[in-house]
Amino acid sequence: VMERLKLVLQYFQSNSESISNGICIILALVSVKLYTSFDFNCPCLPQYNKLYSLGVMIVPPIILFFLGILVNRHTGVMMDEWMRPIGNRSKNPAVVKYLFSAMIQRALLAPMVWILVTLLDGKIFICAFSVSVDPTLFSGLDVLKIMAKVPCKEDVIFRNSSFRKAVSRYVRCHSQAIGWSILLFLIVLGALGRLIKPCFDDHATFLQTRYWSNYLDVEQKLFDETCVLHARDFARKCVVQFFEDVREDSLRLPHPVFFSKFREEWDDEEEEQLHGITKQEQVDQLLNKWYYSKPELDVSRIAYRPRPCVTWENHEGKTLYSDV
Repeated sequence: VMERLKLVLQYFQSNSESISNGICIILALVSVKLYTSFDFNCPCLPQYNKLYSLGVMIVPPIILFFLGILVNRHTGVMMDEWMRPIGNRSKNPAVVKYLFSAMIQRALLAPMVWILVTLLDGKIFICAFSVSVDPTLFSGLDVLKIMAKVPCKEDVIFRNSSFRKAVSRYVRCHSQAIGWSILLFLIVLGALGRLIKPCFDDHATFLQTRYWSNYLDVEQKLFDETCVLHARDFARKCVVQFFEDVREDSLRLPHPVFFSKFREEWDDEEEEQLHGITKQEQVDQLLNKWYYSKPELDVSRIAYRPRPCVTWENHEGKTLYSDV
């Protein structure tokens, strides 16, 4: 079991798309749990039944939809790509459309699960539309208030009466029929979409769009990670420099053992990680340039730059190892 759980976690951690899928699945499960934990009490009043029931059926899906947009990483990547200045890199509208489509599809999962569960359960639908049922189908009654109290099985009116059960079954059948119809429609629509899409869409273009959408996500993630590392090294350098200045001040403090021990190692390591950016103005200028002038998508300069080659030879001049 632990091995399977480990494989599942590795899948969801493999890329941001898998993480987004995992978050959407969790939201869908949360929506089911919320509904099963929710104690629904119909007001059983003609003027409030439908309003209250439709509110319970519609408002939570809207909340779950915007929550799905909020936690989806594609939302931030799409907005960054859409709003950024062109700079040295042109914008690709197809990538923005792909990210928008992926964001909407994932955000709709939890709301659709909530709606389907409410329809298949039927309690909310009975509360909303029990008043709309023609009472003459079940008895000679035509009192609106009696129909409004159908969801309230503990009411005195329905004691030792099969009227309420008959109306509830009738309305629940309609609710479940609508729920199964929506589920069937979504499944058929998804299947047809997968079958028909290759006939009308250039798969090579789709692969390019998907590649560059993933690239934008990975690029932003790597930039954020690099900024965090740079900020940590920059802060460490500032602290070390502060203590060095205090030591050389008129207080004549002794040199800290920790700093003297690792000073040379820090200097070598941090000079490389700081990338020559050692002032606040340089950092601000770097971030400003990244936003307003993204680098063009051409890495040939760094990909083909010369690198040192190592060759080991013995005393006879015979090559023992070479990475050429």
